[in-house]
Amino acid sequence: MPGAVEEQRHHWDGIYGSKEPSQVSWYQPVPRVSIELIEALEVGVGTPVIDVGGGASTLVEELLARKFADLTVLDISESALQAARNRLGVDARRIHWIRQDILGGWHPKRRYGLWHDRAVFHFFVNERDRKRYLEALGASLAPGGVAVVATFATDGPDHCSGLPVARYGADELALALGEEFEQLASRREEHRTPSGVMQPFTWVAFRRGKVRS
Repeated sequence: MPGAVEEQRHHWDGIYGSKEPSQVSWYQPVPRVSIELIEALEVGVGTPVIDVGGGASTLVEELLARKFADLTVLDISESALQAARNRLGVDARRIHWIRQDILGGWHPKRRYGLWHDRAVFHFFVNERDRKRYLEALGASLAPGGVAVVATFATDGPDHCSGLPVARYGADELALALGEEFEQLASRREEHRTPSGVMQPFTWVAFRRGKVRS
C-alpha cells in the first residue's frame, strides 16, 4: 500500500493533471495580498525567498518583475511545478524548484529570509502534522526572517479539494505558530474563486526571533 506521502502526491498531481492552473479554486491572476505584505515588510530583493506550496502560483513572476534574485518554490506536486515552469519559459531557470512534502522528512540545505505559505498550513488538522510543519519552518527560516502565512478564515470553507482544513483568525494563527514568532501584520482577504465562490482568508505576517538553545 502506498504511504501517506505517496497518497498526497497522487492526490495533488491528479488535481493539476485534470485541470488548468487557472481553474483551481485557489488561483489568483495576481497575488495581491502576498505582494502587499512583502512590500510592507520591506523584504529586500536579495533576500532568499521560499514559496511553500507555491505550485503553479504566479507569485514568482511578480517577484521576478520586482528584481528578486533568490527564489525557491516547493510543492508536493510535480504537475503543479511543471505547469509553472512551462508558463515561465526561459525564466524558469532563475527559480529553484523543489518537489517535496514538508511533512515527509524534508531537510533544507539552507536558510531563507522569507517563508511564504498561502493555504498549506490549514491542511494540517492534527497536532502531529502541525508540529512537523513548524519543525520545517524552524529549520528553514533564518532568525530575524519573516513568514507570511495564509489560511481559510474562521468563516471560510471547512474542506478544500476534498480534504478537511483548519480555520484561523489572526490571533489563533499566531498562537499556533508559537511565541518564537512576533505578529507584525494581518489582513482579511475575500478571495473569489474562478467559479465565482467567495472564500475568506486570514493572512498574518510574522518575524522570527532568536532561536532558543
